[in-house]
Amino acid sequence: MIDVELLKSILLYGVMTGGLYALLAVGFSLIYGVSEVTNLAHGALFMLGTYVFFFLATPYGGIQTNLFLAFILAAISVAIVGSILYRLTIDPVVEDPLMVMVVTISLAMIMQEVLVLGFGSYRQRVPSIGEELAKMLGTEDLVVVWGVKLTYSRILAFALSIALFAVLLIYITKAKSGRAMRALSQDREVAMLMGINTGRLSMLAMAISASFAAIAGVLITSSTGGGVTYPHIWRTPLFMAFAIVVLGGLGSIKGAFVGAFIIGYIETIFSFAIDPIIASILNVPGGASLSGAVIMATMLLVLFFRPKGLFGKRVELEE
Repeated sequence: MIDVELLKSILLYGVMTGGLYALLAVGFSLIYGVSEVTNLAHGALFMLGTYVFFFLATPYGGIQTNLFLAFILAAISVAIVGSILYRLTIDPVVEDPLMVMVVTISLAMIMQEVLVLGFGSYRQRVPSIGEELAKMLGTEDLVVVWGVKLTYSRILAFALSIALFAVLLIYITKAKSGRAMRALSQDREVAMLMGINTGRLSMLAMAISASFAAIAGVLITSSTGGGVTYPHIWRTPLFMAFAIVVLGGLGSIKGAFVGAFIIGYIETIFSFAIDPIIASILNVPGGASLSGAVIMATMLLVLFFRPKGLFGKRVELEE
């Protein structure tokens, strides 16, 4: 007998989780598509966004500004940091893929230790933009959709993720610099012969990628996972983004989007339906999950049949 309520919960939570993961993965895929940079500091930029937001939006930093302003400033700040890091550390070695990975993972470790020095190694509570919105509307952070209880935090995070993804698609298809990024991703040598400034475009792509990582960091941590951040949190979003873009196809915006929803539904199905059954049968502690292992196994299975992922490496950036 099918549990209809469980099915509804899986459908709704799966699509919302996929939307959030899409925002995380698209940034990773964008910088690879434009510059062929495997940015292993992407998770650290996600983490940095949560800390900038925390610093600006709570009494910890002595500022405690409006949450929405703090959210915008976090995205801008991390975008600037990302572009500077690209120019100073990645651009000099951009032609060597191995060195790029060494440099970016080193940057991630450096950011981790700097945050440990600045904030300590314990968990910090990240304020919820959704809860703030609910207060402004004079209601609780809870709404019932299709018979399923959802928080405004999740709904707002999902809506912002989809809106930003749509803005990115419009940008790369309509804006002059966006079309130049598409040209660069499709044929780098031809783009250079056409006079496209590859260095400047790569810095811009890195800024967009970093801002998306920061936005995803704030939205994901404040709407899921207990709403906390800590200096080692960067590893999980990095692994998740990497799995999604490899599954969908490195450099493919479309692949990142589709892959995010596949991963989102796998995680949701395990969390709601399979993990509780396994826990009851094997008597394992609550909270244990096989979703991470299954996500990686799914990625490997797809790569066995399609080594370049679902949408190949250079299908994107496309309309």
